[in-house]
Amino acid sequence: MDVSIGSEPVEADLVLDALMGYSLHGDPRGRAAELIRWANDRGASVCSLDLPSGLDATTGRVGDPCVRASATLTLALPKAGLATAPDVVGELYLADISIPPAVYARIDVPIEAIFAPGPVLRLV
Repeated sequence: MDVSIGSEPVEADLVLDALMGYSLHGDPRGRAAELIRWANDRGASVCSLDLPSGLDATTGRVGDPCVRASATLTLALPKAGLATAPDVVGELYLADISIPPAVYARIDVPIEAIFAPGPVLRLV
């Protein structure tokens, strides 16, 4: 794809946040915290993948620091914590990542109806 990979972020019109996910315990620290602050200070639009880095997926606790996304593309199913922090989530979209229907059936979620309109849905 001829995409260069650097060790430092560069100025851009869009920042893609995919630093942290479910394994967050407490506030982000170290390099992750530095990059979150960098993203928030740019003035560029930020799209978070699954949930904003620094946000607890279950409780919705907003860490210090926490990405303040313009939009969040959450994967498979919405996470409970997204509903409690609209100021850091931004516009919320749900993406189908092709999890087999049998998996959803095991947890009694009728996924076919959710993604009938298409593979990406705007929730908020």
